[in-house]
Amino acid sequence: MNALLSKLLGLPELVSEHGAEVDLLIVLLHYLMIALFVGWSIFFVYVIWRFRQKRNPAADYQGVTSHTSTYLEIAVAAVEVLLLLGISIPVWARAVDVFPPEKDSTVIHVIGQQFAWNAIYPGTNGVFGQRDMARVTPENKFGFPDPKEDPDVVDDFAVVNDLKVPLGKPVIAHISSLDVIHSFKVFPLRITQDAIPGMSVPIHFTPTKLGNMQINCAQLCGLGHYSMRGTLSVVTPEEYDKWMKDWIAKAAVGSKSAGGFE
Repeated sequence: MNALLSKLLGLPELVSEHGAEVDLLIVLLHYLMIALFVGWSIFFVYVIWRFRQKRNPAADYQGVTSHTSTYLEIAVAAVEVLLLLGISIPVWARAVDVFPPEKDSTVIHVIGQQFAWNAIYPGTNGVFGQRDMARVTPENKFGFPDPKEDPDVVDDFAVVNDLKVPLGKPVIAHISSLDVIHSFKVFPLRITQDAIPGMSVPIHFTPTKLGNMQINCAQLCGLGHYSMRGTLSVVTPEEYDKWMKDWIAKAAVGSKSAGGFE
């Protein structure tokens, strides 16, 4: 029934493990909205009929003495508190507090900029080089260190608007921005996170189906906001390993200082 309602609501196909709880919350909220709409509509029609002019030709300055409406409002508030405390907060707590171990996850840094999505991968050793804002220049916009100073940066590489993650493996993405506030949103994965300059906010998800998904910016970020789109591809672990090795082979020191792009 919930899957049917999700389809009727026009929700995109679900391709992440945590997304079922997000859809459940959306469905329950719509059930509540339907109940509120029907209930208050019936109450509205009843009040119009109960206090029609023909039945009440003279004004009654005492007003309604029944507490039915008060009880109804308390019941609605109780349901909303139940949804908040019983579903919303636990789901949110699991999303922001309980992260998978980094050693068992694909860890990437996603950096928004007008008007593209950059992603930095730590290479095969799984360790990022220590980037520093003090090193940022037009040629080194991510602040990559000199490989002689930090060997961990040697196999780091960056891509633009073309992210890849392996199927069935948890992904931890640290979201940030180079310029203004953006918002990293992938509908099928049921993930949305503002990209805020000066902050790095982690999110996590586990993809459950192969395929390509569009990355949208869900925050108005300038005149080119409409064009800020990227692709997140879920591939097999074998394809992911090959893709990573190909990128590491291309990530020469000279290209890395320019941001690791082709």
